[in-house]
Amino acid sequence: MAIKKIAILTGGGDCPGLNPVIRAVVKTAITKYGLEVMGVKNGYRGLYLGELVPLTLENISGILHKGGTILYSSNKDNLFDYPFEENGKIVKKNVAHVGVENLKKFGVDALIVVGGDGTLTSARDFSRLGVNVIGVPKTIDNDLYSTDFTFGFDTAVGVVTECIDRLHSTAESHHRAIVVEVMGRYAGWIALHSGVAGGADCILIPEIPYDIDKVCEAVENRKKQGKQFSIICVAEGAKSITGEISVMKVIEDSADPIRLGGIGAKIAEDIEKKTGVESRATVLGHIQRGGTPSSYDRILSTKYGATAVEMIMDGKFGNMVTLKGNEMSYDTLENVIGNKTKTVDPNCELVRIAKDIGISFGD
Repeated sequence: MAIKKIAILTGGGDCPGLNPVIRAVVKTAITKYGLEVMGVKNGYRGLYLGELVPLTLENISGILHKGGTILYSSNKDNLFDYPFEENGKIVKKNVAHVGVENLKKFGVDALIVVGGDGTLTSARDFSRLGVNVIGVPKTIDNDLYSTDFTFGFDTAVGVVTECIDRLHSTAESHHRAIVVEVMGRYAGWIALHSGVAGGADCILIPEIPYDIDKVCEAVENRKKQGKQFSIICVAEGAKSITGEISVMKVIEDSADPIRLGGIGAKIAEDIEKKTGVESRATVLGHIQRGGTPSSYDRILSTKYGATAVEMIMDGKFGNMVTLKGNEMSYDTLENVIGNKTKTVDPNCELVRIAKDIGISFGD
């Protein structure tokens, strides 16, 4: 089919690099192929409500360095399981056909969906309905299957590293152990990379169950060496050797209902009780997801966006753009989505090197 008009949608949590992806899509589509481009506002909710707006070279000018997404986002609007209130009760309905009709109404020939596992699951499902879909992986957690790196990860690691740098001085001044809790869900990529880059003394990740006594041992060993402070970088999904994880709350109407949190405070409390070292916990939270994308993420986002448009023109629908080594490639959405999460190999090179230089993983 002849492609004349495409649209782009950003879903799920915001992430540094989304705007550079949008910019690259618009510039490539218009400059190289002479296409029209529409933006779907507010994720899949905007697709349901028909909130599509023109994207031009003028209105994407100046967004390369900006965090967030000019199209906005939502992580609660699964059109295949959409909530409605009826007779005072919430019921779920499949309204995906409305989204398909709106794409036809606006004359959209192909849709680029930028998001994480939940957003791309719906992209796969729309592909099954016959929509010409190209997926672009987005998550600071770097845990999406089939791609080496996702944009936003490098920026998040940089933010966490800077925060750890700042915490070193206050920890040393007060002879404290400071626990830094970072994002990552069930993958320890952010904690591992920022912990090594920031000089953490202990790194706790979901892939290596920790023994709190081993963590305390690392803190006490530093005291014996004359180091009166310690930095512990812990992923929010870190689990103990007994299998426990810390859940902050459960949000029933979310595609990802379990909200992890609280592990930092728990580790800090345990360290203080067992060692007598005054301990504090710092939760970095959404600061890791906001702000200006790094130069690496701007380049990577640009490559993802441009490649997505090229894949449309090549008719490679139903696929997700991937990064393999230094080359852009792709994999099917059917293969990407499911029970596959890219996690840290406990025996990988970076873990081995971290242990070689004396970083404890609590194991």
